[in-house]
Amino acid sequence: MENIAKSVQSMLFAATEDSTLISTSLYMDNSLQDFVSRQYASPQDYFSSYREYIHNSLLQGVSRTTNSVIRVYADNETLIDGSEFARLSTVSQEPWYQQYTADGYSPRLLFSYDETDGRQVLFLRGMNSLYSDKAERLLCIEINYSTLDRDFQNMGYNYSVYVCSGNRILLTNAMPNYRWQPYDTFSPSDSVGLSQHFTLYREDLDIYVMEPSGNVLALIRQNIHILILLLILNIIPPQLLMNLLENSITSRLFRLEKVFNQIDSDVLIKISGPSGQDEIGSLMDNYNRMADRMNSLIDTVYRCRLKEQEMDIARQNAELMALYSQINPHFLFNALESIRMHSILKKEEETADMVQKLAIMARQNVDWSSDSNTIKRELAFVEAYLALQKYRFGERLSYQINAQEDCQNILVPKLTITTFVENACVHGIEAKSSPGWIFVRVYTENDALCMEIEDTGGGMDEAEAERIQDRMRNASLKMLKEKGRVGMVNTCLRIRMMTEDTAQFSVESEPGIGTLVSIRFPLNKAIRAE
Repeated sequence: MENIAKSVQSMLFAATEDSTLISTSLYMDNSLQDFVSRQYASPQDYFSSYREYIHNSLLQGVSRTTNSVIRVYADNETLIDGSEFARLSTVSQEPWYQQYTADGYSPRLLFSYDETDGRQVLFLRGMNSLYSDKAERLLCIEINYSTLDRDFQNMGYNYSVYVCSGNRILLTNAMPNYRWQPYDTFSPSDSVGLSQHFTLYREDLDIYVMEPSGNVLALIRQNIHILILLLILNIIPPQLLMNLLENSITSRLFRLEKVFNQIDSDVLIKISGPSGQDEIGSLMDNYNRMADRMNSLIDTVYRCRLKEQEMDIARQNAELMALYSQINPHFLFNALESIRMHSILKKEEETADMVQKLAIMARQNVDWSSDSNTIKRELAFVEAYLALQKYRFGERLSYQINAQEDCQNILVPKLTITTFVENACVHGIEAKSSPGWIFVRVYTENDALCMEIEDTGGGMDEAEAERIQDRMRNASLKMLKEKGRVGMVNTCLRIRMMTEDTAQFSVESEPGIGTLVSIRFPLNKAIRAE
């Protein structure tokens, strides 16, 4: 018991040690003394000095680090009451201040309670002995009561321990210590095994260690035969019952669980073995009938769907062949090249350049031998597209394309960046009468490839941006069947398929400011061209 009392005393001394060191440091801080003693001409003058002092001091940092509330009171009516500084007149009638002055203004620890702040542990120290002026200055450090109580409970004593001031119970492990309730009253009795008195910064404290309520070992020895009988009755019959349950219920439930875990397979597996005549047996029989029916339906639907897909593929191939027969891509490229050469001969350099970029775009749209492009080729296509758009918009459109060198050979789905650049032109720049910019950035960051398409166009509201972002993140084949614009959904779906669904999409926009679309996926999912 004596060791417990010494341990409690050491814990309380340690809990107040930080407050002592902080008070000494602040007591010697001349800039703090000057700040609270200065007479301020106006609130603006005060706040200007306050910001300058707080910026150059460690007061707030120390308060957060020690989990304490530090406040300085001064007999200076020009101060503005705040979280760190206040006028002394605001607390002159508080009971804790009256007790502090009655003790002769000496540094002291004080446990107090009021209905507003609940239980408080205050360390009070005057700050005017270094100065010749008569103005009183008081440093008040509030130690967190909840932290102190938690540390006390974590000591893990096997005895009930009370820390009291007079008849007030300040801390105890025998019952909860509610911060927002007044201190309970302690009544000494014969069960007190040890009491120890000590003073902690002028606060008289008593530690009471209580005697155990009874001899548990003697009670066990006295009733050992009853305990053995109860132990047997509580182990053997339940074990026998559990064995019966294992045979009649649990084993069948395990068989049900096994087939349910395989429910995602192409064919539903039937439950083998006896089922029984109870509700679980009925469930197993009904499941087997359902499995037979579902397997039959799956087989029928699968064959029908496969036949429909074959018909769709055949129809699409026929449509493509018809389209290719109507338009010969080589004729289109040769015609564009002839127009470009005639423009060069006539020294129409700008027209020739635009025709060349148009040919690049036409060749890219026709060539679908591969569904992917390197970043380098994709950005070349974007460059051609933006050059044509600038030819159309003139000074209304400016653009900038930046890509890291180590990103150039990474493969992405074809038209990935172009789709979002087109949206930036059509829905961003066209929607705004004033000149605008389009920025395309490709770089690596934190082991991820980042692609950003930003415009300074008309932008959109937050609800529309969230709707588009949701469509990008949840792109699916079902969305592609919807009417309307599906190019962005198509692009996002192909990116997710290429990156094994690890790609991340985000849309940030503000009306009248512009829109930023970001696409990121891990570099370990990236494929590089050889």
